[in-house]
Amino acid sequence: MQIITPGMRLIPEAVLANDAALFRTIPETPSHADKSLHRVVIVGGGAGGLELATRLGRKFGNRRLSVTLVDRNRTHIWKPLLHEVASGALSASHDAVEYIAHASRHGYRYRIGEVVGIDRAKRQVFVAPSFDDDGRQVIPPRVLGYDTLVMAVGSVSNDFGTPGAARHAISLDTAEQAVRFNKRMIDACLRANAQYEQLSPGQLHCVIVGAGATGVELAAELHKSMREIASHNLDNIDFERLIRITIVEAGPRILPALPEQMASATARLLIKLGVQIRCGIRVTEVTEDGIRLGDKLFVPAELVVWAAGIKAPDFLKSLDGLETDRINRLIVDRTLRAVGDDNVFAIGDCAHCLLPGEENALPPRAQTAHQQADHVAKVIAARLAGHAEPAYRYRDYGSLVSLADYGAFGSLIGGLKIEGLVARLLYRSLHKMHLKAVHGLAKTTLASIGEMIVRRARPRIKLH
Repeated sequence: MQIITPGMRLIPEAVLANDAALFRTIPETPSHADKSLHRVVIVGGGAGGLELATRLGRKFGNRRLSVTLVDRNRTHIWKPLLHEVASGALSASHDAVEYIAHASRHGYRYRIGEVVGIDRAKRQVFVAPSFDDDGRQVIPPRVLGYDTLVMAVGSVSNDFGTPGAARHAISLDTAEQAVRFNKRMIDACLRANAQYEQLSPGQLHCVIVGAGATGVELAAELHKSMREIASHNLDNIDFERLIRITIVEAGPRILPALPEQMASATARLLIKLGVQIRCGIRVTEVTEDGIRLGDKLFVPAELVVWAAGIKAPDFLKSLDGLETDRINRLIVDRTLRAVGDDNVFAIGDCAHCLLPGEENALPPRAQTAHQQADHVAKVIAARLAGHAEPAYRYRDYGSLVSLADYGAFGSLIGGLKIEGLVARLLYRSLHKMHLKAVHGLAKTTLASIGEMIVRRARPRIKLH
């Protein structure tokens, strides 16, 4: 039996079970012809992992370091943009970074595959084989050696074991999931416009479970996108009256991790748009036709998005004895080194980093991953030079929420509140900072200018 995972992967259950015996029979793949180079293996090409590989590759690649990035996907897209891919406001292929091409330009190596385990004693990483959509093996199972290992595998949605959630709700963890939701949304509009019978209960209704930044931003994007789709000659039905978007949050308010004033302003705008907000109630089941709240209440919906929580990938729980928290994150010290191993580090959403004097671990934000990638680059440079490794310091630059074209809100350092155009420009600047770290200033500037020109020739929304 084989388990099918998104994209081009068919991974045998024996590999997923971290069968170390299987990998002990496989010779280690050389990372570089020059065996004297310090080997850095980065697992995960998200915001933190890709930025770290780029920084190290530019500064040390093929000279003092052999830098290898391992990711099961072939392209990277900035995760905070996935809600725009889901709504159709952004094409997944337009903003994607191709790892193979990027690696060759920036001095590191890219290896496709899904890491399923490590051997800390031998300092080896186990990479599962990759298969195409027809089940044919593309890349065999491999063993990669390391001197420094950085885990940057990010996070996935946490459905808390809610019945039916895994089967009937769509998460937005990957570009593939976002594209799949976008297609399902377009099909829902086309179906409703073409059918002869009346709409069934819940048809053209979308429920978003979870009112964090992803949930509320997606709600605004869907409000805009579904009406944009309907405006393209889908005139057999009153979409303005029948499209309904509902946000469900178990906590007492939306945006629980952000300042209350910012959450209140966001809620007022969403309500003005007609988005229904239900707080203080839990989803107890997800079905093909909608969601069940509590014991009795049922909300019919054709589309259900799960954005209610995160956890690190499950395989981290058994990563050769490394200590994890309740949501599988690797526990790290002040240098971002995994507790119990001097050669393993973790950054981004998969790292549980509790700084001195703080009660909670650092939040899973893009700015956290960005700062941690920068810090680990400095740590590795210190290791090469034989210097003491610096302690990590986190600086919270504030929070921003963008609600499509309807508005934006922010809370900056010192509690400064901003909204409107200024907040929207700052929100977009976060993505530009990521692109600058990945591509450099010149290419990011040219790409931004090109985007401004091309945008006028493209449809305002992806319609296929």
